[in-house]
Amino acid sequence: MTNFTTVTEFLLTGFAEKWEIRLLFFLLFLLMYLATLTGNILIISATTVDQKLHMPMYFFLRNLSILDVCYVSVTVPNACVNYVTDNWAISVAGCATQIFLVIYFAFVEILFLMFMARDRYVAICQPLHYPVIMNHQFCVRMTLFSLLSGLIYAGAHTGNVFRLSFCQSNVVQQFFCDVPSLLSLSCSDTFSNFLLLFVSIIVVGCVSFIFLTVSYFHIFSTILKFPTRERGKAFSTCVPHILVVSVFLSSIAYVYLKPSATSETIQDMILSVFYTIVPPFLNPIIYSLRNKQVKEAVRKLIVFLQESKKFPFQVHPCVAE
Repeated sequence: MTNFTTVTEFLLTGFAEKWEIRLLFFLLFLLMYLATLTGNILIISATTVDQKLHMPMYFFLRNLSILDVCYVSVTVPNACVNYVTDNWAISVAGCATQIFLVIYFAFVEILFLMFMARDRYVAICQPLHYPVIMNHQFCVRMTLFSLLSGLIYAGAHTGNVFRLSFCQSNVVQQFFCDVPSLLSLSCSDTFSNFLLLFVSIIVVGCVSFIFLTVSYFHIFSTILKFPTRERGKAFSTCVPHILVVSVFLSSIAYVYLKPSATSETIQDMILSVFYTIVPPFLNPIIYSLRNKQVKEAVRKLIVFLQESKKFPFQVHPCVAE
């Protein structure tokens, strides 16, 4: 039998119905969004303008910042508008687009984090071979591989979801369109969808987790041979990386692999924030703004903008340090 869709639009769900609480979430989401945009745009601008930062490490940082700006813009602006207008309707096409982009950017982000861990491993454990291994061609090829493979990965999941029939409730228990929430609304057999989700997330998650674990194991083994002062700096840089990646992967795995029958709406929505909003918000702070070279480049950029009177604001003390 040919599948058909009788639902013409979906209704997303916020965290609360009272307007006071909706306003609170609107302000929280808006502030995090603006902070994310500001931090990542500063990183993109600084690593592009400063010739000293045209290195593989900063090449991936710039790409990660561009990706994070796009990633957070898929869900947060729409949610902010919905909180203000209290209109949570989204078309089927809009929902499909949101699902595709969320999966695409999340997948590419995982690959970028793996390549950045590889970059740190080579820089710390094989410094003499760094220019040969992490050359410009390798960086460009890995970036193109991530972007193209992400299209296939996201396209497969999105197409597999919207081949289903949605003839039951159209209320999506999430503040954005997400695969697990839509599968619970389908009146078709979703076994193949859950199987694809399970296999793909286990494969991608396990491969990335093992890769990152092995990379950081070798990094920490090498760091322990450093003098005490340098060892502390290296640990303070690497540990936050691991924490953000762990939260990112574990929250995705929990929401996507948990049986829909045991779904807890509020808990799932809160966890979804940890893989859609928190990583783009924290990445500029953890990966870039704690780096002396990046901070210096950002400071120079802000000073230049001040002098040209394009951006009349003062340098933040944290950046100037």
